[in-house]
Amino acid sequence: MVEQIEITLPAFSRGYHLITRLIEKQLPELPEKGLLHILVKHTSAGITLNENADPTVRSDFESFINKMIPENDPVYIHTYEGSDDMPAHLKSSVIGAEITIPITNHRLNLGTWQGIYFCEFRDYGGSRKVVLTILS
Repeated sequence: MVEQIEITLPAFSRGYHLITRLIEKQLPELPEKGLLHILVKHTSAGITLNENADPTVRSDFESFINKMIPENDPVYIHTYEGSDDMPAHLKSSVIGAEITIPITNHRLNLGTWQGIYFCEFRDYGGSRKVVLTILS
């Protein structure tokens, strides 16, 4: 069986935001076993799993990826949407726009220290749409 819902995330500031609880609140009752697939429907944002306890990890993600994919690089041709746009597209491809999480005993089967990060790569990305697909 497949169940699918689309939600709208609030506008987040640029950075990495722990949204595990926000996602869980939007989900219907989960099956005993299955998969949750999450897709961010934007080319300048991403989603990933990582450390859920220490917020400095999210700050370090932001610092590292900005060093790896800087703004205002003269090699960019796609610049008419702002200096943060082309780097945001690259960051989205590097981090990814989708994740899949196992469902076990009616719960997301995440590791003790794992949380879902929404990655906003634009300075002013606005609200973002996310598709949640439950496979059982």
